[in-house]
Amino acid sequence: MAKYVIVGNSAGAIGAVEAIRQVDKEGSIVILSEEPYPVYSRPMISEYLAGEAGLDQMLYRPKDFYTRNQVETVLGRKVVSLDLANKQAKLDDGAAITWEKLLLATGGVPFVPRTPGQEKEGVYTFTTLDDAKRIRERIGQLQRVVVIGGGLIGMSVTEALTKLKAQVTVVELKERVLNLMLDEEGSRRVEAALAQRGVEVVVNNTVREIVGREDNPEAVGGVLLNDGRQIPCDAVIAAIGVIPRTELAAGTEIKVNRGIVVDRHMATSVPDVYACGDVCEGYDFVIQTNRVVPIWPSAYMGGRVAGFNMAGGEAEFSGGTSMNSLKYFGLSIISGGVVSPEASQDYEILTQVHPENGVYKKVVLKDDVVMGLIFFEDIDKAGIVYGLMRDKTDVSAFKSKLLTENFGFISFPKEMRKQRLGVG
Repeated sequence: MAKYVIVGNSAGAIGAVEAIRQVDKEGSIVILSEEPYPVYSRPMISEYLAGEAGLDQMLYRPKDFYTRNQVETVLGRKVVSLDLANKQAKLDDGAAITWEKLLLATGGVPFVPRTPGQEKEGVYTFTTLDDAKRIRERIGQLQRVVVIGGGLIGMSVTEALTKLKAQVTVVELKERVLNLMLDEEGSRRVEAALAQRGVEVVVNNTVREIVGREDNPEAVGGVLLNDGRQIPCDAVIAAIGVIPRTELAAGTEIKVNRGIVVDRHMATSVPDVYACGDVCEGYDFVIQTNRVVPIWPSAYMGGRVAGFNMAGGEAEFSGGTSMNSLKYFGLSIISGGVVSPEASQDYEILTQVHPENGVYKKVVLKDDVVMGLIFFEDIDKAGIVYGLMRDKTDVSAFKSKLLTENFGFISFPKEMRKQRLGVG
């Protein structure tokens, strides 16, 4: 038995533990995780693959985190089912653990479309440390790699592979890479940076079949695209994205749409059961409704909110939104919110371009409220603009200054400076 049982061991779980211990110093906490490792930073698995970081450098919290917070960990064990009536989580070794409060922080699983040949040796995903380990074990044999998906996961593994001198082809179903986090101009800049690194990008296409080698049909030898083109390769990495890992909730009273449905307290439809992170549909403060927002900061903050409420405190999730920061291929990029609004909607778009230094900035407004942003290269002020978006601040009095080089708190009206900083 445990007072608090957490299924999962990533950002949301850590946020929950830290919040619980602020309220309840003694209640027993058990973390159950299929992965055998202490909590590590998943965004760093590309650095592990590239040989730039080991597990010690990837740790999200110090090694003594669990002992300091009196957390019992059951690592390398999979939770196979939930018995909500008896409040039990059943493990793959036949054991069961009973909870008073349960947090589902199970994250997401890679989306891998059914493709003939996907069972061949040399087909990988790229969301966990073990994924990176499996690819790295074969890196000396991987001269040519096809990456399916031009999103964040695809870009991260592509950069790592180029550092390891592999020839990479990125195949993207949509018309451009990073189409969810960038507009056309932003994607064009990323594609140009990819080309400079020798990466071939194939858009408006997908892999129809993974074909075997002539001397070993059970191993990857190439891919056949929808347009009939064949690309030889030694490995295929499915990096299309992740989908909420909701199988534990399936068939139970826990309400599930695309992800597990939670309220602003991160509580599910079942008493004493909470969810956070990529597995759930949390509140998006930009579009002001619930949706899956699979980003690290939202998982951590959602976990904190869940932890406070599980321990008898009172906390409400103020919301997250799609917000990404990346430094791939020598580019520094921050984007968030609505970046490519539909022409039929009433948006105002501010842009600034400096071709000589690669700077590109864009702010999307609606009714004088920031709804989205893209910052290339000159990213120092992106955090301030993001704060205005988060707070739904009326920027009408200073919106002409949002993209200027010296924009900052001094650009705010006097009353706003007083309110935010306590100064005139």
